[in-house]
Amino acid sequence: RAASLLEEATDLLVLHRDFAAALERCEAGCGSLGPAGAGAEAEAGAEAGSSAEVKCSLCVVGIQALAEMNRWREVLSWVLQYYQVPEHLPAKVLELCILLYSRVREPQVMLEVGSSWLRDTTNKSLPEYGSLLELYLLRVLLPLGQFEGAEELVRGCEVLDSAQHLSLLRTICESQCQWTQQEEMHSAAEEQQSTTRETVLGALPQKLLTMLTLLRRALRSISSHFYLIPYKKMLLAAFMLYLVVRLDPASPTSLPFLYRLVQLFRQAWAAVFSPIRKPPIQD
Repeated sequence: RAASLLEEATDLLVLHRDFAAALERCEAGCGSLGPAGAGAEAEAGAEAGSSAEVKCSLCVVGIQALAEMNRWREVLSWVLQYYQVPEHLPAKVLELCILLYSRVREPQVMLEVGSSWLRDTTNKSLPEYGSLLELYLLRVLLPLGQFEGAEELVRGCEVLDSAQHLSLLRTICESQCQWTQQEEMHSAAEEQQSTTRETVLGALPQKLLTMLTLLRRALRSISSHFYLIPYKKMLLAAFMLYLVVRLDPASPTSLPFLYRLVQLFRQAWAAVFSPIRKPPIQD
């Protein structure tokens, strides 16, 4: 039944693109196989080994369905409900989980899971152990800056030969150098931003003081100009205009008075708007 559900799930995933239905088939297939761990299944004979392979394939299809539905955050918890502990995860499932969470830039999710799997004695005998250790190193430990843990893991691994040891240790050293350079550049950029901010804040009061000084000069010039204007003559001109508006120009009695007002208005206009002349200097 689990193999039949695996076939249906694969068709739904690849051909029909029905991810929800494919996930349902995977859950039904994994549930029918029971919660036994990968190690126990491997020791139970050929039939149990075949069931373990089917279960692993169902989990792989389920992971892909969850990723297609943008439910990648549920992947690890969904897988662990069928294997209980990280040490029992199949190598293919662990590899897929590491790649998935590395791609979505959440490698810290696999930090403890990968460490537990790699420390397990049974898993060290698997042929995929060396490649998974390297993948865990490159996709989880180094992006998180765990250089000491990565070096300890490589030095304590007896599965790797001397060439692999040297290659991985060189990779760790190069990654640490790049990490240090990036941190130094980031610190330098922050210091430069802080210095620029302090410079701007320090220059702001000086600019404000300069603007206030110019404004004070402009107000003083305007006020001195207004002091030179004869306000009495301005009021007289305004009063004359008011009388002109109120009088009737068509009336014969108002003509002499209007003529006198016009003369006064011209004199006031000349006094107000004529350029200021200084008195001549006498010897």
